Amino acid sequence: MENLKISLQLFIEYLQIEKNYSQYTIACYTRDIEQFFEFMCEQAIQRLDEVTYSDVRLYLTKLHNEQLLSRSISRKISSLRSFYKFLLREQKVAENPFSLASLPKKEQKIPRFLYEQELESLFRVNDLNTAIGQRNQALIELLYATGVRISECCHIQLSHIDFSLSTILIYGKGNKQRYVPFGSFAKEALERYVQNGRNELLQKGKVAHSYLFVNFRGNPLTPRGARHILNEVVEKAAMTQKVSPHIFRHTFATHLLNEGADMRTVQELLGHAHLSSTQVYTHVTKDRLRHIYLHTHPRA
Repeated sequence: MENLKISLQLFIEYLQIEKNYSQYTIACYTRDIEQFFEFMCEQAIQRLDEVTYSDVRLYLTKLHNEQLLSRSISRKISSLRSFYKFLLREQKVAENPFSLASLPKKEQKIPRFLYEQELESLFRVNDLNTAIGQRNQALIELLYATGVRISECCHIQLSHIDFSLSTILIYGKGNKQRYVPFGSFAKEALERYVQNGRNELLQKGKVAHSYLFVNFRGNPLTPRGARHILNEVVEKAAMTQKVSPHIFRHTFATHLLNEGADMRTVQELLGHAHLSSTQVYTHVTKDRLRHIYLHTHPRA
């Protein structure tokens, strides 16, 4: 078991240093791999190079019997496939038994998004006379204005923002860079927060830093902290549905496509490596196109 832990630690360092993955993503990889280690113990498999394709199929059967969602099974197998690909590169195994494993077909699930009136209710509840209110307003305005992932948002530093051009340099997955524009509402909220609220909150911290978003102690805001802030804002707005940071990303993409933005542009703004990742939002726009057709065509 000690050798398994060493191999996992090497893989984690690879994800941190070479791939520059977020802590959340690394935690998901770690959890998936550790669960497979438990399966190996149950099957009395001592070494990683002893795992065969038959073992992989047995593990897939186990996951299906646990009635996990297809996307959860796919993620676990993808994590293990990447892990073994790394082990193969490091010459710790002779083959990747997960390379032949077929992933279950993903369910076509339409992303949840917010309507404009729901967004307005969130934008209205923050007290802009307080440092916390200014920070919260800047956070939700920026998430909606740019569609950035919450991990990307928490990574933003003051030097990444160009207020004259209204653009932000975003460091995405795999440390890939992209410039994302933001509008006048986000600009106003950001300037108010940077000039006032951020300085007030920063005074409570023990260490000076240049991260854009800070918590109430003046330390850099974490993705977990940002989710907590959103929960509080949603509670104040008396909204019944749960709002995660990723819903702002879905909303950003959906609203752009609904207003006529082309798919390639949205792909660039979201930082998607493949267009197929962006095409999931066309389900929503097709519904809107049908609605417009039925209500505008004379013989619909």
